[in-house]
Amino acid sequence: MTDSSFSEVVELRGHIIDSMILPSIMDEVMDRGGDFVIQQIEVGRRKDDPSFARVQIIAPTRELLDILIDRAQRLGASPVGAQAARCEPSPMDGVFPDGFYSTTNLDTEAMVDGRWVAVEYPEMDCAIRVDFARGTATTTPHSQVRAGDQIVVGHEGVRVRPLERPRRQPQVFAFMGSSVSSEKPKSLLVKEIAGRLEQIRERGGRTLVVAGPVLVHTGMRGRLVRLIEAGYVQALFAGNGLATHDIESALYGTSLGVSQAEGVPLEGGHEHHLRAINRIRQAGSIRAAVEQGFLQDGIMHACVTHGVRYVLAGSVRDDGPLPDVISDMVVAQETMRSIVREGIDMTMILSSMLHGIATGNLLPAKVTTVCVDISPAVVTKLTDRGSFQTIGLVMDVEGFLRELAAHLGLD
Repeated sequence: MTDSSFSEVVELRGHIIDSMILPSIMDEVMDRGGDFVIQQIEVGRRKDDPSFARVQIIAPTRELLDILIDRAQRLGASPVGAQAARCEPSPMDGVFPDGFYSTTNLDTEAMVDGRWVAVEYPEMDCAIRVDFARGTATTTPHSQVRAGDQIVVGHEGVRVRPLERPRRQPQVFAFMGSSVSSEKPKSLLVKEIAGRLEQIRERGGRTLVVAGPVLVHTGMRGRLVRLIEAGYVQALFAGNGLATHDIESALYGTSLGVSQAEGVPLEGGHEHHLRAINRIRQAGSIRAAVEQGFLQDGIMHACVTHGVRYVLAGSVRDDGPLPDVISDMVVAQETMRSIVREGIDMTMILSSMLHGIATGNLLPAKVTTVCVDISPAVVTKLTDRGSFQTIGLVMDVEGFLRELAAHLGLD
């Protein structure tokens, strides 16, 4: 280290080697033009033993050092002699102060009044709001911040708990999480997912399904209905398309005008989804249609009759839309966020790129997320947002649901 360089010392604890936390920090430092010195390292001798490292991070400028320390913190390092989190007031509603700390979806702590407090509701791409009167810190998106709120700025007084590779994780889950490929042992993975669903149901946990309309087009709505009826689904995120074609199928036996029984377009079938929307709009809502007795089966019917919370978020391309669809995207996001913050143990994203990515943005890293899509690009977008908690499976959603139902004994 030269007289003109800048440095800080950070510490890491836990499974920092096999979870690639220490190597990742080394790569970040070297790739960005810095240097490091490992001052101390203690490697755990058994699987359950944590490791420890003290690393000096060196940079030629203060600006680069701040970047390197920020990156190291986001990977799970804690600066030695951490100071209290520095806060500044929000200048106006919907605006964070300059230099605000941008959150990850990992468990995070902030030093408030001399003690580390857990930041409530981990979520990426937000800020940390501190309530000094209550001694709490909360992840806050732009839409919720109000003028005068105390917002954490800089990286001092903030530490992230890294997402470590589970020591007792089933090997097939560890392998599947390694990369996105269609050449994976799908049956083994689906069996493990079924086992997780059963465990979550037994302990009264909550599973969220994010689904696209392809589930209806491919004739898989019945299998999702059986999952709901069996208590494996507690929340559903979707759009106008899934709900519309599900109701079209219930009322007219078609999806996009194609007969679900015969697989051929019906005369006048291209109007069926519009007529389905019109009937629900006449009723006033999906729930009202169920209560009035003319919507008698399907995914939305099952959600109403089994108490599954659902959010239908709209888009500019929607026909109608259905009266239950939330067209204000900020309101839709807030509604989805409120359900996520009630607690989700597992999320299954089934052939829904846009709603899937939106949901991924809201989920804490510790929520096991399964993304199933025939397109590798869609799966990659989700798996890029978490190393170990996201399981990407490139396959047809029809095959996935068929196997899953079989493992759960629902066929």
